[in-house]
Amino acid sequence: MLENFWFNVEYGINHVLDINAYDHVLFLIVLTIPYVFKDWKRVLLLVSMFTLGHTLSLVLAAYGVVSVNASVVEFLIPITILVVALFNVFTSGKGAQREKVGVLFLSTLFFGLIHGLGFAREFQMLLTDSDNKLVLLLEFALGIEIAQIIIVFIVLFLSYIVQTIFRFTKRDWIMVVSAIVVGLVIPMILNSDFIT
Repeated sequence: MLENFWFNVEYGINHVLDINAYDHVLFLIVLTIPYVFKDWKRVLLLVSMFTLGHTLSLVLAAYGVVSVNASVVEFLIPITILVVALFNVFTSGKGAQREKVGVLFLSTLFFGLIHGLGFAREFQMLLTDSDNKLVLLLEFALGIEIAQIIIVFIVLFLSYIVQTIFRFTKRDWIMVVSAIVVGLVIPMILNSDFIT
C-alpha cells in the first residue's frame, strides 16, 4: 500500500521534473519569475491553482467525462507558456502581478486544466481496473505539487542571487528570463502536429 503511494507520488514528481517534457518547468518559471521570497504565499497559491486544474482535468479524463484531441492540447500547452511569458514582458516593473488576483488565478487554473489534458492519455495507461482512480489521482497530484514547490524555490533562489549579488534589476531579470522562455516555446508551437 505504502509502496504504491510512494510510486504514485514519485511518478508525479518525475512528471514535472522530466527533462524531456520541460514545458511544465517552463510554465512554472514564467509564473514565478515576477515574484520574490516574501511573495511566497501568493506563489504557492498560484502553483496550487495550477495543480488543481491539472488534477481536475485528469479526473475528468479518467472518468471518461472529457476526451480531447491530443494535437490540439499539445499545441495549446506552449501557447499557455507564451501567454504568461509575454504578460511578464509587457508588465515587468509595473507591479501587475500584485493587482487583482482573480484574473491571474483563473488563468493559472485554466492553464492547469490544459496541461492536465496533455497528460491524460499517459495517465490512463497507468490505470488498471483494480485501481482506485481518485486515490491514485490524489497521490499523483501530491507528487506534482512537491515537484512544483521545488522548482518554485529554485527560481526564487536564483532570482534572489541574480538581483542581490549580480545586481540585476528586477525588471531586467523578468525580461531576460521571459524572453528566453519565449524563444524556447515558439519552436514548440511551430513544430506541433496541429500546425504541421
